[in-house]
Amino acid sequence: MKLQGYLLVFLLAGILSFPATAHTEQDELLIGLIPEMNVFKQKERFQPLADYLSEKTGAKIKLTIFSKYGGIVERFKSLKLDGAFFGSFTGATAIKELGVEPLARPVNPDGSSTYHGYIFVRKDSGIKNISNMKGKRMAFVDKATTAGYIFPMAYFKENGINNIDRYFKEYYFTGSHDAAIYAVLDKKADIGAAKHSVYDRVKRSDPRVEKELVILAESPKVPSNGLCVRKDLNKAIKEKLKKALLNIDKDPKGKVALEKFGALRFIVTTASDYQPVFDLMKRAEIETKK
Repeated sequence: MKLQGYLLVFLLAGILSFPATAHTEQDELLIGLIPEMNVFKQKERFQPLADYLSEKTGAKIKLTIFSKYGGIVERFKSLKLDGAFFGSFTGATAIKELGVEPLARPVNPDGSSTYHGYIFVRKDSGIKNISNMKGKRMAFVDKATTAGYIFPMAYFKENGINNIDRYFKEYYFTGSHDAAIYAVLDKKADIGAAKHSVYDRVKRSDPRVEKELVILAESPKVPSNGLCVRKDLNKAIKEKLKKALLNIDKDPKGKVALEKFGALRFIVTTASDYQPVFDLMKRAEIETKK
């Protein structure tokens, strides 16, 4: 009996000392969203996808929308996020500064898994080229966006505009891509910059885009907004997330979520896919930390 008692104490000690988190998975994941559209449209677009991923992974997916694009590294840390649907510039920054791991990115309705930036004006503005832009009003999105700032800055520099403070009468940041489009539509700006996927989305809902705007320049293609997760996220939950996204188009419930999200399917994405972003930054003479 004494020997059995010692064995019981030994076994209990072993159980109590075993790391509790060795094989456990999180029951809740906090995923960040960049503010590419207004908060209500973002929520409407992403919530069905979050609900679907919650069902497939067994972890409750909670969404939080960044108030702005800038300071993405600090916000990822301070909010203790498990992952985020980053844009191309914010994704490149997070990969470089945080070591986040890209999992998958969506394929757009047009069949592409990338997006590009547009510089656009009103058809009745009289602006046909870069020289016509002098003394006009420019609407950017945010300094931490590829389509809404990095690309237009590269475009301006390559066309001899090294100081936008002196070249434009006024320039400002709208905070979201759809807001930049409406700034030009509503004549609050003469020139705008935005990503093509949001431009196309607004065009489908507002016929004024097709009727009143014209695109003057287009950027190289960069990865569409993909899900990246923190490097130390539980491996099992990471694999469940990736598998759920890559197989979402094969599931009837997944197809419903995809339709509301505005994508055909998801494909694998890697850190190397973000090289075009770094190339654009070099052309624009912009560093990630700035």
